[in-house]
Amino acid sequence: MSNSETVVTSDSETMLKPGSLSVKRFLNYLKGDRVIWIITLLMLAFSLVTVFSFVPVLVKVEGGTPFKYLFKHFIYILISFAAMFWVHRQDPKYFSQVSKFALILGIGLLLLTLLLPNEVNNAKRWIRVPFIGLTFQASDFAKLALIIYLSRQLVKRKDQFKDWKEGFVPIVLPIVLVCGLIVKDNFSTAGIVFMLAIGLLFLGRFPFSRILAIFGMAIGGLFLIVLLHKAVPDLNLLPRYTTWENRILNRMDTESNVVDNAQAVNAQLAIYNGKIFGQGVGDGKLKEYLPEAYADFYYSSFVEEFGSLSAIVLTMAYLILLFRIFRIGLKAENLFETYFCIGIGMLLITQASVNMLVCTGVFPVTGQNMPLLAMGGSAMIMTCMAIGMVQSIAAKQEKGTKKTKEESGDNQLINEDE
Repeated sequence: MSNSETVVTSDSETMLKPGSLSVKRFLNYLKGDRVIWIITLLMLAFSLVTVFSFVPVLVKVEGGTPFKYLFKHFIYILISFAAMFWVHRQDPKYFSQVSKFALILGIGLLLLTLLLPNEVNNAKRWIRVPFIGLTFQASDFAKLALIIYLSRQLVKRKDQFKDWKEGFVPIVLPIVLVCGLIVKDNFSTAGIVFMLAIGLLFLGRFPFSRILAIFGMAIGGLFLIVLLHKAVPDLNLLPRYTTWENRILNRMDTESNVVDNAQAVNAQLAIYNGKIFGQGVGDGKLKEYLPEAYADFYYSSFVEEFGSLSAIVLTMAYLILLFRIFRIGLKAENLFETYFCIGIGMLLITQASVNMLVCTGVFPVTGQNMPLLAMGGSAMIMTCMAIGMVQSIAAKQEKGTKKTKEESGDNQLINEDE
């Protein structure tokens, strides 16, 4: 009786000790790679600080208070974490099984965006969710669906790649449809998705001659659409073409287009103003002149307030995520899981890199935000779902390793008995 009382007392004291259950007990509910979990959760938590600090320009334009946008962002984080947690508990085989349905749904959402667009920041790429008033960007779901689908098809049709009907069309047509539907209002995202798809095809040993053919068709198709847009402007095939053209020209000749290129100039000045240790949380000044300091120009605002040393830490965090995701993919039991993990890793690092390159003036201004950090509901939810799927694969590997160790331990005991 005394022993049991001692145990209960000990447990009670442990329960009452501050922080005794914190990280270790919480992580016991999370399967998969713990490093990925820690980095992901830290980024989600840190995004609350930066979003609250970076939204003054949004308050000026749309009204409200910073707390309004902070609360909205917090709700998106809760939804994202719930989605990630639920997905990471599923068997990875289901992802492969629903790949075709996910692709059809993604293309359907993109078509719905064309028919019932909701304009935000002069771009009609959002769908407004009925009753709750939140917006959803269909391309965020479509690019994840395409990665799942291609990963599945590269395994399923690996012996049919040279067959145009059975090996070429089923793989290439979805790429054309998804990128073609996205490019109308979001050229940068379409370009990233296209290059990511090409990378997966190359990884899956798709014939190089066919990959070159896809490149040729893409360039020729885009050139034809641009010619039609210029020849018959009333069709409005590319409503944001003028914006793309101006951004490229302004980037090529910054000195003659200081006013038109003010966004990019202010972004670079914000980085310069941050110096080594930054201006401090909430003390950045140039973020008030960046139209989307909380999204497209996140990196500039981050460096201004937290400094270049923190920027190095941020870059390392993304590289560690990339390394851990690739590591999970290379340890996977089947090629579908390998292709999927590598596709997700490339997508995350590409989006983060483009945001950094735009803010530093290397790339023209474009609309790619920082994964897991920038304000944006659909982007954050889809990113967390993708990470959850990677963690599901990692959890499967972890379970298999544990089972192997148990079996080897049992065999050792049997041998000792003999």
